[in-house]
Amino acid sequence: MSRLNFTLEHTASGSKARAATFQTLHGAVQTPIFMPVGTQATVKSQTAETLRETGANVLLANTYHLLLRPGPEVFQKFGGIHRFMKWDRPVLTDSGGFQIFSLQADRAMKEEGAHFQSYVDGKTFLLSPESSIEMQKAIGSDIMMVLDQCIPSTADFAQSEAAMLLTHRWAERSLRARGDSPQALFGIVQGACHHDLRRRSAEFLRTLGFDGLAIGGLAVGETHAERYEFTGFVTDHLPTHLPRYLMGVGTPIDLLEAVHRGVDMFDCIIPTQLAQRGAVFTSQGKLQLNRSVHKFSQEPIDPQCDCHTCKNYSRGYLHHLTKTGENLGWHLLGIHNLAFYHRLMRAMRDHILRDDFGAFYEKMRVELVRTDEANPSRPTKQTRFPRPQHLGDYDIVTGPQGFSSIRQISSGEVMHSVNRPSDEAQKLYVDQSCLAARLLKGAGADGELVLWDVGLGAASNAMAALECFARVLADQGSAALRPLRIVSFERDLDPLRLALREPGRFPHLRHGAPHALANAGRWSHGSGLCHWELWHGDFLGFLESAAVPEIIFYDPFSAKTDSPLWTAAVFARLFAHCAPKPAELYTYSAATAVRVALLTAGFFVAEGTGTGPKSTTTAAFTRAASAKAHPSALPLLGAEWLGRWRRSTSKYPADLAEVEKPAFEQRLAAHPQFAP
Repeated sequence: MSRLNFTLEHTASGSKARAATFQTLHGAVQTPIFMPVGTQATVKSQTAETLRETGANVLLANTYHLLLRPGPEVFQKFGGIHRFMKWDRPVLTDSGGFQIFSLQADRAMKEEGAHFQSYVDGKTFLLSPESSIEMQKAIGSDIMMVLDQCIPSTADFAQSEAAMLLTHRWAERSLRARGDSPQALFGIVQGACHHDLRRRSAEFLRTLGFDGLAIGGLAVGETHAERYEFTGFVTDHLPTHLPRYLMGVGTPIDLLEAVHRGVDMFDCIIPTQLAQRGAVFTSQGKLQLNRSVHKFSQEPIDPQCDCHTCKNYSRGYLHHLTKTGENLGWHLLGIHNLAFYHRLMRAMRDHILRDDFGAFYEKMRVELVRTDEANPSRPTKQTRFPRPQHLGDYDIVTGPQGFSSIRQISSGEVMHSVNRPSDEAQKLYVDQSCLAARLLKGAGADGELVLWDVGLGAASNAMAALECFARVLADQGSAALRPLRIVSFERDLDPLRLALREPGRFPHLRHGAPHALANAGRWSHGSGLCHWELWHGDFLGFLESAAVPEIIFYDPFSAKTDSPLWTAAVFARLFAHCAPKPAELYTYSAATAVRVALLTAGFFVAEGTGTGPKSTTTAAFTRAASAKAHPSALPLLGAEWLGRWRRSTSKYPADLAEVEKPAFEQRLAAHPQFAP
């Protein structure tokens, strides 16, 4: 029976984001929550009063440091950390495992525990699961952590497995050492960046009776994309009735991404550490107050913030304090950063409970990576020659709307030039194909849903499909879903590789999947229900070899730039390959030549939804019944369109010989779609 009385209040639709409440010995905790780090029974530069004013509810303290100084006797004398530091709200204590990991040369890891030398007086200590728990009992924290062996997240499989198994044995010893103490105890999932180990660790620890489970061993060497991937992978294997804690993470965008993936609790030194350096997070982006551009500014740090600092002090004064190294500057900027973090967590909770977290997430994943756009910095000597924003025949362009796209230099053609790439992918391909509904069992065809992504580009369309899958999985559960296989075709990976260099410009790529696809040619979701594979080369050479699709996102460059993929002959091959079962094709093109090529190939062709400047796009079906039953009621091209086609001056595909035109026109007019 959990000591925390954890209550899951709501899980957001289309996300794994959760709002919950649990009860500690020193009060209730609402999640998602950020816990300021008070390593030595103090959050650097802050008082208990200022912490409460910023909105802090749970503080983190460190067993390793408090063991060395002031030591267990002091806490026993004072009756615990709450009286010692005058903090009347909950406290979580880390076990010291990460600090032992950081010692490197001054410690020895053995089965009984970690032997290390004190940095205070040189004495040798043994930190074992039992002594760590005893120290945490003396501290009197509300939530204790088991002692674990932390290793680099990039460690090889053998080293990671050994550390994981030792962590498991120590977890069992920590539980026994806790005994009947009313303090809660969390286990820690380890396994570095190895899916099998992370799954095994989560499945083992969830059987032991912990009051919560933490994800350890991240933010110690892996990329951001790997961190997000493994966070989501682990939460897929954690029980829903216990709190989930991602240890030592992170920046505001890290918190948003982890909440989206089902994490409840966080800690990090970043808010106060960056404050010491003059950096602050604001609604206008991250600011560096040591820059001279703020020297004469009478503005507050953030006009949308009501913290003590923003209500009382100007950027000019805070710039002065930062430049002179005054502790008051650290204190005031720390207040603002902590208030920003707590306000972000409250906003996430509110949107989860209102069930509109998905829209909030899409907005904030862009907002939280902004910098000081009002005062862009000039390149320093180190950055005067930045990495070129191009690769091969492609470069990055940013339009007046503020989003970035990939452009082919030789043709000048821009991928998603008018609409934000993720918005266009969602509206034109995911929504129009009704992918979310099609993923559910009993919604039509059964078995695996095969989706072709023709023209991977910078992976906007494929990632929109993958994120749709993740939302449906979070909302409906794995038992309700059909397996999804995304097959991407691309002959030139430079657009993807270029975009992966700049995740700040392409938020849809802040995920482990596109990195795995670019490096290994495939990626699988931890549930085993979604697989993404890359067919790298000429689509025309692969067409008849790939699994027959149910849905096709047809998004090569235009017929002008990539003409071989838009001919009647290619669409005829595509129709013949798909004909054994109902299939649907969606494309951004509304060109007459494209539509007649699809029609003469055998497809039933409809007006697709408009996007951006295009008033219409194109949808094509191998069977008339599929078109007529489409939930969006897409109108099939009719006699009026056929009449306009006959009057058109560019009504034939470019590759059609003159002698073939009469037969072509007869074949088009005889299409069952135009039967009276």
